[in-house]
Amino acid sequence: MAESKAKVKTESKTKKTKVEKIEDPKVIVETPAEAIEEIEVENTDSDEEKLAKSGKRSAKAVKETEEKEAKEERKKSKDTDEEAQKPKIIQKPSRSILERKGKKYQEASKQIEKDKFYSLSDALSLAVKTSTSKFDSTVELHVRLGVDPRQADQNIRDNVTLPSGSGKSLKVAVYGEEDAVTAAKKAGAEIALGDEMLQQLEKGIMDFDILITTPSQMQKLSKYARVLGPKGLMPNPKNGSVTTDIAKAVNEAKAGKVEYRIDSTGIIHLGIGKVSFGQTKLQANAETVLASIKANKPSSLKGNYVVSVYATTSMGPSIQIDRNI
Repeated sequence: MAESKAKVKTESKTKKTKVEKIEDPKVIVETPAEAIEEIEVENTDSDEEKLAKSGKRSAKAVKETEEKEAKEERKKSKDTDEEAQKPKIIQKPSRSILERKGKKYQEASKQIEKDKFYSLSDALSLAVKTSTSKFDSTVELHVRLGVDPRQADQNIRDNVTLPSGSGKSLKVAVYGEEDAVTAAKKAGAEIALGDEMLQQLEKGIMDFDILITTPSQMQKLSKYARVLGPKGLMPNPKNGSVTTDIAKAVNEAKAGKVEYRIDSTGIIHLGIGKVSFGQTKLQANAETVLASIKANKPSSLKGNYVVSVYATTSMGPSIQIDRNI
């Protein structure tokens, strides 16, 4: 018994010393190559165990993504090789705007000097000569102003009666009380109705170019603002279509009263007559419009008010006018 106890004690002591030697960081334990291989095999087995049985982390999914990436790389390399082999195509320079126009337009534009500033009379006479359309073209005036349309005091808008007329036969309609209807008929309005006008608007019948009414009837017409507004037919006190003097409004509309308004880019576009008017009548209309625009110059504006002025016809080339007119 004593001998067996002594053996157990000696074995425990040897085990302790071995453990102490292993735990001691200073001791370097040499492992055989076979053991290293076994450890590597165990590590690979543990990596394979980390892969999920299904989903994005499964072995099948990982393999598919690797194949997809390899396929994309091969495709990119193929595209680069094809691009390198393709000969470079020399593109022809695009044609100018003038070259893309018709023959008549090109012939007419030869009569106009590109960088020259014409006087108003010369520009209008040249516009009449360079009209290329078979029909009676409208002569247009385009005036760029140095204003900011977003400012309330710089939002230029007015109406003016052209002395030679606009060249358009406008159909005038009047909606009002019995007195207004009778006055409109005497003045020459094509349509003069009372509440029958509202019934036509309900049906969507708007067979007229200008609608004139009295202030007392505006409340009834406001119901149809969504229908009349987009077509520019809604009466407005600013353009004189809402007034108590119906006869005067009808006569002005028939005589050639037009409204101009600056757009979001700061330009006024307005037709001032027809080519058949000739240079004299067109000049009278243009001078009236330009005088009205200059009279509406905002007091808060600094710098140039009139930046540029151009005259043109419906399908003809534009002519630059001296802005100091």
